Amino acid sequence: MTFITYLVSRVDVLLCLTACIALFIYWINGSKKKTGKMPPGPSPLPLIGNLNLMDLNKPYKSLMELSEKYGEVFTIHFGPKKVVILAGYKAVKDALVNQADDFGQRADIPIFKLLTKEMGLIFSHGELWKSTRRFTLSTLRDFGMGRKTIEARIQDELNPLVEKFKSHNGKPFATHTILNAAVSNVISSIIFGKRFEYDDPEFIKLIRLVIETTHLVGAPKLAESTKAETYFNDENLNYTVLDLFSAGSETTSTTLCWGILLMTKYPDIQKRVQEEIRTHIKAGQLPTVDDRRNMPYTDAVIHEIQRFANIVPLNLTHTTANDVYFRGYCIPKGTDVIPFLTSVLYDKTQWKTPNEFNPHHFLDAAGKFVRQDAFMPFSAGRRACVGESLAKMELFLFFTGLLQAFTFHQPTGVSRADLSLKPDIGFLLLPMPHLICAKLND
Repeated sequence: MTFITYLVSRVDVLLCLTACIALFIYWINGSKKKTGKMPPGPSPLPLIGNLNLMDLNKPYKSLMELSEKYGEVFTIHFGPKKVVILAGYKAVKDALVNQADDFGQRADIPIFKLLTKEMGLIFSHGELWKSTRRFTLSTLRDFGMGRKTIEARIQDELNPLVEKFKSHNGKPFATHTILNAAVSNVISSIIFGKRFEYDDPEFIKLIRLVIETTHLVGAPKLAESTKAETYFNDENLNYTVLDLFSAGSETTSTTLCWGILLMTKYPDIQKRVQEEIRTHIKAGQLPTVDDRRNMPYTDAVIHEIQRFANIVPLNLTHTTANDVYFRGYCIPKGTDVIPFLTSVLYDKTQWKTPNEFNPHHFLDAAGKFVRQDAFMPFSAGRRACVGESLAKMELFLFFTGLLQAFTFHQPTGVSRADLSLKPDIGFLLLPMPHLICAKLND
């Protein structure tokens, strides 16, 4: 029997040989196109991947532990889905700022692709996203973003907010819904041209829906469009307005909620902020943005609230626009990437006491405010929050105005030790449900 006759008679051998040749050709061609390998990570199990290593209620904690073992760039499998994690300030900045084009797209989650119809500001990408973002920034500037007109809108909302707190007469109440209504009214006054009463049923329903949605959502990727004339239409406008309303209310109100809880937990810090307020803001006058430059301690406290609260721990998931070579690894096109914000805000190489609430992270020895590069609660690069300047203004004016009017303390029978700083479960990290008492200052 000849060798060829033998091969023909052994179909299994022939198929095996053919497969080996095909794999060899594929390997040769692949080696010409790219070098390097995927980032390391734990070996996945069938079907579940690395879910056995994850606390699904608080995945950011599991990812922090994995980053200690695998470093600043590693691969994790969420079921069959392969995801690259960027951990720590240096890696996240390098990706989002220095290689912004490579990491600039959103991840593909079909349900959000269906819900948003490839429109809006937050979840779109490509030319659609660029055009919508440019239009949004330009329009917001026309509406007064970053100017005195916006400051006046926030100050106008501060008065009913203080009155709402007063209405509880020092008795325990939950702050989150009230704060959410106040912050939502600011963005409403910009994009809708009106504010709402806090007890307006439609307003309450809208806020509740936004809260529920932002606690559950991830970060989808939408397809690129090639027709510029389709970018500006009523449907895309509706989704953009919805993005602005949800992003412009829930995150800031959640940060303020953390701020009041932390001031209750640490009354000495609250007292020092109030002393600075009395020193630089006359009694009966509302705080202004210009006051911030004279109030370094208050500014430091607000920044530390944002860092410590870590309200968007996983950031919004990105995906690679092409094969990306990053820190010695090759990340294939279309790979989901998480620029892990918790690892930045709690990076032990950047913060002296990352796990503690410490306003001195933002103060020098002379008590002057110091900016920190690793302060990234709004993310960084081309996908940084479009409403960052508004959020900063709101945080300072609302936080300062509330501490000017009230001293916050825990309800009778509750010790400060009982006030938990552990976050609730959700996409956004809210404080655990709690009640606060607001005592009107003399």
